[in-house]
Amino acid sequence: MILKKRLILVIVLIIAGTLLFAEGEQQFIQLGNFSLESGEIIKDCRIGYRTFGKLNQDKSNIILYPSWYGGTSEHLGKLIGPGKLVDSSRFYVIAVDALGNGVSSSPSNSKRQRGDKFPVFTIRDMVRTQYELLTKELGVDHIYGIIGGSMGSFQAFEWLVMYPNFMDKAVAYVCTPQFTSYDLLLLSFELELIEAAQSAKIPEKTIQRLGNIGAELFARTPAYRVKHTSRSEFDEFMEKYDKEASVVYTSDDKASQLRAMKSQDVFAHFDGSMEKAAEAIRADVLMIVSETDHMVNPQPAIDFARVLECDLVVLENNCGHLALGCEMDRCIDIINQFFNK
Repeated sequence: MILKKRLILVIVLIIAGTLLFAEGEQQFIQLGNFSLESGEIIKDCRIGYRTFGKLNQDKSNIILYPSWYGGTSEHLGKLIGPGKLVDSSRFYVIAVDALGNGVSSSPSNSKRQRGDKFPVFTIRDMVRTQYELLTKELGVDHIYGIIGGSMGSFQAFEWLVMYPNFMDKAVAYVCTPQFTSYDLLLLSFELELIEAAQSAKIPEKTIQRLGNIGAELFARTPAYRVKHTSRSEFDEFMEKYDKEASVVYTSDDKASQLRAMKSQDVFAHFDGSMEKAAEAIRADVLMIVSETDHMVNPQPAIDFARVLECDLVVLENNCGHLALGCEMDRCIDIINQFFNK
């Protein structure tokens, strides 16, 4: 009897240790040959994800967190935990790597469709892979909520209209359901910069450097940069871009996600009607936008929030697209109150 009890204790400790080790570890689901909306196929498609927190018995505390442009589930993990943007002490958070981010199937890591051979995918295709992850891999047919920022919010909006009964709550921050002409101008510039540079055989290191400088230029406002970087500090500020090219998230990957974002328009599925799109949504929604956002214009989200009659928070700082980071404590309180009520 004593030996049996000791054996049980050892098994329990092993299981507990395994669960602890699995917290936040990179995991993958293999989807095989995944058919895109275009009819093209991603061969040997895989989706990366990480889980945080403890799943309750009836699986009613799940929150899905898709990654932003260039972001990974590892990046998302820094915003997940007790006292953070998404509280993993109460919720079981699934951070998922979007197609094209260099972790999930992407031009840079595909063995059979590398580089420009990788098929063009959409935001809706990203969502469909995540639906496969939840329903087939994790056995989940309903989640408590979803949260996403920037490109993650585009995925959240598509989730809301593609699978309206799948979640109870949704948070979209620095978000839009439909790009403005200014947004499309920026996306087109970024994409054509990559395509032209590749056509001219410019080194990958230089392409990535220019892309990173461009992202910095538009992610913050002029007022923010002038305040935080003096003229005398400029040369030192620019040194952070003198680094080797990433082999994980390449310019091909960036271009694939830019193409996906350019096609984003939730209203297009409803004959261009904002009102019809709002009628399709069943979840409670919170939108957080930045008044000074130069990457994702806030006006479509503001207009949609009014039609949807949902919660809307407009951040008025000078931090641009990265406004949440400048008011993180406030946003943590707002988001946690929304998910907790």
